[in-house]
Amino acid sequence: MFFSLSLKNMKKSFKDYAIYFLTLILGVAIFYIFNSLDSQQAMSVLGSSTYEIIDFMIQMLGGVSVFVSFILGFLIVYANNFLIKRRKKEFGIYMTLGMGKMQISRILLGETFLIGLLSLAAGLAIGVFGSQFMSLLVVRMFNGVMDGYQFVFSGAAFWKTILYFGIMFLIVAVFNLISLSRYSLIGLLSAEKRNEKISMKNPLLCKAVFLLATADLAYQYYQVSHPEGITSSWVLVIIFSGCVGTFLFFWSLSGFLLVILQKNRKYYLRDLNAFILRQVHSKVNTMVFSMTVICLMLFLTICVLGGGLGMNFSFQKMLRELTPVDVNFMDISGEKASTKLEENGFDMSLLKDGYAEVNLYNTPELTLKDTLDRTGLEADTSGLTAYLKGNDYQETIMKESEYNRIAELYGMEPVKVEEDTYAVVSDYEIIEEIRNGLLEAGKTITLNGRSYKPAYKNCVYGFVEMTANHGNTGIFILSDDQVQEEWRSGSVLAADYRAHSQKEKEGIDQEVMKYDVSNMAEGLLINTKIDIIAVSGGLSAAVTFISIYLGIIFLICSAAILALKELSDSSDNKERYAVLRKIGADEKMISRALFYQIGIFFFIPLALAVVHSVFGMIFIKIGLQSMGQIDYFSSILSAAVIFILIYGAYFFLTYFGSRRIIRNS
Repeated sequence: MFFSLSLKNMKKSFKDYAIYFLTLILGVAIFYIFNSLDSQQAMSVLGSSTYEIIDFMIQMLGGVSVFVSFILGFLIVYANNFLIKRRKKEFGIYMTLGMGKMQISRILLGETFLIGLLSLAAGLAIGVFGSQFMSLLVVRMFNGVMDGYQFVFSGAAFWKTILYFGIMFLIVAVFNLISLSRYSLIGLLSAEKRNEKISMKNPLLCKAVFLLATADLAYQYYQVSHPEGITSSWVLVIIFSGCVGTFLFFWSLSGFLLVILQKNRKYYLRDLNAFILRQVHSKVNTMVFSMTVICLMLFLTICVLGGGLGMNFSFQKMLRELTPVDVNFMDISGEKASTKLEENGFDMSLLKDGYAEVNLYNTPELTLKDTLDRTGLEADTSGLTAYLKGNDYQETIMKESEYNRIAELYGMEPVKVEEDTYAVVSDYEIIEEIRNGLLEAGKTITLNGRSYKPAYKNCVYGFVEMTANHGNTGIFILSDDQVQEEWRSGSVLAADYRAHSQKEKEGIDQEVMKYDVSNMAEGLLINTKIDIIAVSGGLSAAVTFISIYLGIIFLICSAAILALKELSDSSDNKERYAVLRKIGADEKMISRALFYQIGIFFFIPLALAVVHSVFGMIFIKIGLQSMGQIDYFSSILSAAVIFILIYGAYFFLTYFGSRRIIRNS
C-alpha cells in the first residue's frame, strides 16, 4: 500500500520533481563519464607514455570524484529539503487522517527509492552514450589515432556510480526521517501561512558598505592584473579579501538597490515593475550568503572551464610549434652529436636525409649580465634585478649560416647579419621584452676587443632545442667568420625519422629513447617529438579534464540552488499572484513579470561572477606566459556553449515550473 501511494505521489508531483530529476540525471551522467575513462577505446590507441599520464589522470579523477560526491550529496539533500517544504501541508493531512510519522517516512522512503532508481537509470543511459564521445575527445586531446569505432561499457564505473549515489540516497532517506520527526501537526498544516523573516537595513549604511565593497574588489582586481612581486601567501589574502568584498557587495546591494530604483518613478510604476523589483529585493535580502557562494562558484566555473580549455588549446598549438621535427640530439660535451652517435653504434639510417647539425658556442666575454646591462642607455629594464639574481650564465652564440640551416628545417624566418652586427633569437616573452628595449636603444656587445651593434631593433623569433614550452631566453647570431672555434661548447642535430606511418615513427622513437637512457651520462641529451607531446601535452589534457569535471559540477550546483530557491518562493507567493489577478493583471503580464523576476535573480550573481572572471583570466594568462598567447576565444566559446546549455536549461525549467505553480493557485 505504501509503495503504491509513493508511486502515485511521484506521478502526481512529477513536474515538481523536474529540477530534482535534471540535477540527479546530470550528476549521475557526468560521474559515470569521468570515471569510465580507463575503460574507453581511446586507451588502446594511445602510446605507453601517454597511457601512463592518463593513468595518473584517472587516479586524480578518482580523488576528485570523492570531493564531487560530497558536493552532489549536499545538493541532493538541499533539493530534497525543497520538496519536503512543498509538501508540509500534505503530510499534515496524512497525520490528521491518522497516519503516523513512521508510516509517512515509509512513503518518503518509497519515493526516494523510485526517484533514485529512475534518475540512476536515465543518468547511466546518458552517461554510457556520452562516454563514447568522451573517448573521441580523449584521442584528440592526446594526439592519438582511432582506426575504427567500438562500443565500450565500463562495469567498474557503473558499479561505482551506483554505490556512490546509493549512499547519497540513503543519506537523503535518513534526513527525511529526521526532518519529519521534528515537525508538529500544527506546524505542518500552517506552513503555507508562515513568511520568511526579512530584516530591514539602513540605506545610508548600505551605501557606505557598497562603496567599501566596490573599492575592495577594485583593489583586488588591480593586484591580480599586476601580479609582479605577489607571493603565494599574498594570493590567499587576495582570495579572502575578494570573498569578503563579494559578500559585502550583495549585503549592501540588497539594502539600497530598491531605494535607488524607486526614485525613477516612471520606470518603477510601469506595468508590474514595482512588484518585480520588490520580489527580487526580497530574495537578495534573504539570500546574501547563498548569493555570495553561488557567485563564487560561477566565477570558479568560468575560470576553470575557460582557463582549462584555453590552456589545452594553446598548449597543444604551442607543442606543435615547438616540435617541428621528430628528434633533437644535443651534445653538451663539446663534440659533434653525429660523431658521438656513430661512435656508440646508433643506426643513422633511421634518420631522413637532409637533417641539420649545428654547433653551439659560448665565451666568458658574453654573459647574461653583460647583454642586459643598460649602462649609458635609455632602456626600460624594470623587473630585471629579480630575474638576474642567481641567473647569470654565458650566452649561447651561433654562426649565421648554421642557424639559418636549422631555421629552414624548422620553417622559421632566417636572420641576416653583417661583420659588425649581431642578432638575438628568442621565444621567451618576458626576457624578450627587456632585450627589445636594449636592442632598440642600440645596445652593443664586445667580443675579442671588437664591438658589435644590433642588426634588428627587436628579437627574432626562433629556437634550436625542442622543448615543451617557450624557454629560449636568447641566442646571439654572428657572422660566420666572427665566431671562434675554441668557443664551441656543444652541438644540436635535428632530424625527422625515416618512416612512412605514425606507427613506424613510434617504433623508431622507442629505439631512440632506449638509446637516450644508456647514453645520457656521456653528455648526449635526446628530445623527441612524441615524448614531449605525450608527457607535456598529457599533463595539460589531464588538467583540462579535471577543470571540465569540476566546472560542470559547480555550474550544476549554482543553477540548481537558484532554481530551487525560486520554485520554493513561487510556492510561497501563490497568494500574491492571486492578488495581482484580482486587481486586473492578466496572465500574459503575470508570466512576463515572472520571467523578468527569475531572469534578474539568475543574472545578478552571474554578472558579478563574469566581472570576477575577467580579472581571473588575466591572472591565469600572466601566470602562463611561457605558453605564449592563450587561445581565449576558442576556450570561452566552448565554455559559453556548456554554460548556456546547463544554466539556460535550469533557467527555463525554473520559469515553466514557477509559472505552473502560480497558475494552479
